[in-house]
Amino acid sequence: MRIVVTGLLGQYAFGGVTWDYIQYLLGFRGLGHDVWYLEDSGAWPYDPVGQTISEDCTYNVNYLRGMMTEFGFGDRWIYRNGADGKFHGAGEAAARDLIKNADLIVNVSSAGWLKDYDFGVKHQMFIDGDPMFCQVNLLDQKHADYAARVRAHDSHFTFGLNVGQPDCFAPDTGIRWKKTVQPISLEHWAFQDEAAPDRFTTVMNWASYAPIEWEGKRFGQKDLEFERFKMLPSLTSQRLEMAMGQGVGSKRPTEELRALGWIIHEAGEVLPDYQSYHEFLRSSKAEWSVAKHGYVEARTGWFSCRTACYLALGRPAVVQETGWSDYIPSGDGLITFSTLDEAIAAVADINDHYEEHQRAARALAEQFFEAKKVCADLLAQAGIG
Repeated sequence: MRIVVTGLLGQYAFGGVTWDYIQYLLGFRGLGHDVWYLEDSGAWPYDPVGQTISEDCTYNVNYLRGMMTEFGFGDRWIYRNGADGKFHGAGEAAARDLIKNADLIVNVSSAGWLKDYDFGVKHQMFIDGDPMFCQVNLLDQKHADYAARVRAHDSHFTFGLNVGQPDCFAPDTGIRWKKTVQPISLEHWAFQDEAAPDRFTTVMNWASYAPIEWEGKRFGQKDLEFERFKMLPSLTSQRLEMAMGQGVGSKRPTEELRALGWIIHEAGEVLPDYQSYHEFLRSSKAEWSVAKHGYVEARTGWFSCRTACYLALGRPAVVQETGWSDYIPSGDGLITFSTLDEAIAAVADINDHYEEHQRAARALAEQFFEAKKVCADLLAQAGIG
């Protein structure tokens, strides 16, 4: 099949974003398909050097060209600058031919709206990476255009493994959500059996956007959950390092967090690309992380793409419960927590039985997240291929 994957690889030329999207291309290619990348979000490019929106996409296109070449997609990518409508990479004719004649388009995390194309593609697949927030927005009349575009897809998937269950607060949108997880290209995240620096880490943003409200309840970002666990460094001897974005309005309480014992790095400085992101995870002993308040409060079952990368490396993870442990087992290599005491105990458990947790972490990645397996499951659940 000829498969088109959309994303934001050029728009946000950062390490974590790169891995979020490129592993779909790697997974589908590993299954033997003819895979293309098309980025046409309508957005003006973000300049990470100037830290501002810009009409100039030179940095973005150069990053995309280098990265796609390294992963073996040198002539199979297209980027359209939202500022002037110009196409880069394989160009406009290739983009329009893909949307008219391809077998499948995979719209990852609302990245591709493709407003002025002649659609002939046989199947449109939508993947929701932001459960609860996505479903609420689909029912908000202010986002009617967004809802219409999502509903126009032929199949709908979500990272919310618990969406649709009685204990999940995500509203019923009339869409039957199929469940999926992030594909991980295991050959790019090889098992690490050598000793790692004695640090638990994560990569996060303090707050990605404003909270939403649904049926009288507020659903927020990681800042709300982090507040509940901010005393952790004083209750364990384990070094805890965060590559952390400032968040909306740069409201991260940096000095307070550092005074409490957190080691805070500016994510944009220490993780400027996919190689440095990989190295940050690889040179960690394990991950410790909270989830967005909305994922936790709504019990969505969301599971992190980043955490799956840690597991593939053989780096165990201690991550907050969102309902995911009903679907992915917690205990060996991966431990859930909901309270501060549980977080403390989980960190100690990882340290006390580290080699066993390492092997179990990699086994979980192989069982649940291997890229070809995840992509094959997407095709099977959608009834195509």
